[in-house]
Amino acid sequence: MTVRIAPSILSADFAKLGDDIAMCVEGGADWIHVDVMDGCFVPNLTFGAKVIETVRRLTTLPIDVHLMVVEPEKYLEGFVAAGANVLTIHQEVSPHLHRQVQLIKKLGAKAGVAVNPATPIASLRDVARDLDLVLVMSVNPGFGGQRFIPRALDRIRETRDLLRVEGSQAVLEVDGGVTRDTITGCWRAGADTFVAGNAIFAAKDPRGEINALRQRCSEVA
Repeated sequence: MTVRIAPSILSADFAKLGDDIAMCVEGGADWIHVDVMDGCFVPNLTFGAKVIETVRRLTTLPIDVHLMVVEPEKYLEGFVAAGANVLTIHQEVSPHLHRQVQLIKKLGAKAGVAVNPATPIASLRDVARDLDLVLVMSVNPGFGGQRFIPRALDRIRETRDLLRVEGSQAVLEVDGGVTRDTITGCWRAGADTFVAGNAIFAAKDPRGEINALRQRCSEVA
């Protein structure tokens, strides 16, 4: 499997965002991850379309946008116009999940669905073949720097099995507490794409940390 490392700019220094994104590019990052929070679905408020536009000007890497918001359909068109390549919405706030996934694709972006730690993986079965990405949350969303929930490993395995059975080609992403100590287990469980924020931006050598995380996967490939 291809390993993708997606640094989350939630942990970047916005006083030098350009430098931080350049560091990610030079360090070999595959995607740039942008967390959008509305203060309703999660207890925090973060970025909107303007930040996505800024990131788009700073890099040609795919922009992976994670929408932790209620009524995500209100944001989709604007975020694609701003430069998002992947839009991931939450199963928990998407009662018309199939329709919303199809809308993302119609707008020209790749469609992802995220599931919180207590959300049944089986709830994705009916849309699995339509998805480009499944995001398994390994923390409860809303804040950076949280500890990895060990039960997430079983959920990653369950997701990989579901995608295989349903014949889905979706990327399997994991987000939350991804570090050198946890990424190998996630890789072994079947994840191929890893969101890392604090682990990269708080490292002594952030650029080198991207490669270090990747190596923790390739060692067991």
